[in-house]
Amino acid sequence: MKTALTIAGSDCCGGAGIQADIKTMTMNGVYAMSAITALTAQNTTGVCAISESTPEFLRQQIDMIFTDIRPDAVKIGMVSSSALIEVIADRLKYYKAENIVVDPVMVATSGSALLENEAVSTLKRELIPLARLLTPNIPEAGVLSGIKISDKEDMIRAAAAMYEEFGCSILLKGGHSVNDANDLLYSEKGAEWFCGKRIDNPNTHGTGCTLSSAIASNLAKGYTLGESVKQAKKYLSGALSAGLDLGSGSGPMQHNFNLESEFAREAL
Repeated sequence: MKTALTIAGSDCCGGAGIQADIKTMTMNGVYAMSAITALTAQNTTGVCAISESTPEFLRQQIDMIFTDIRPDAVKIGMVSSSALIEVIADRLKYYKAENIVVDPVMVATSGSALLENEAVSTLKRELIPLARLLTPNIPEAGVLSGIKISDKEDMIRAAAAMYEEFGCSILLKGGHSVNDANDLLYSEKGAEWFCGKRIDNPNTHGTGCTLSSAIASNLAKGYTLGESVKQAKKYLSGALSAGLDLGSGSGPMQHNFNLESEFAREAL
């Protein structure tokens, strides 16, 4: 069985972070592992507290994983400080990790800030250049590229700028009312659009985590980058279309929408 590691923060309400990543990886057919960068106290309405892992403890988590069950892909999500980013970059370089997908989580769906300002430069300098794919949304891409994005042409300019600066492929997600559900993949092949239809569902907690984890799972299984993105978008659309409605804020998706095992059946 192929394996994938998520290095991210914990979401105690289960809709985003490592909880969403593990659900997604499992549903996409790989064995999921996690290294926790932070504990968060949050629900669908917002984040009220963050307790970071120490750099040393994060290093130990990553070492224990790579020296026993080596991941075929690594997804990196919420990392809130420069010290943690530096540890992750050091360990991934040491183990020559492959198929690294970086989701530059800066703000939660609820609007809560999750990345310290001074950590952005460390992210750009140390971690993103190690990635096979970077998956920013529109606001994140604006911060990383320095380009104000308001239309499709801006998306192409920003993606091209990030590709040149960081040397990795870019999946610029077209939500946030800029380009419907159409995402732009910018790689050595140039610009390629992956079109989608916006799903009428206000419960979008964890969509970025889910998409990046699904892509990492597909890369672990040997799919090309383009096919990995295509399959991941299809999975995300299914999870959103299931229409799960939990919580009083922006709720989670139904990650297990396609689970048909006898062990998942409800009692009669």
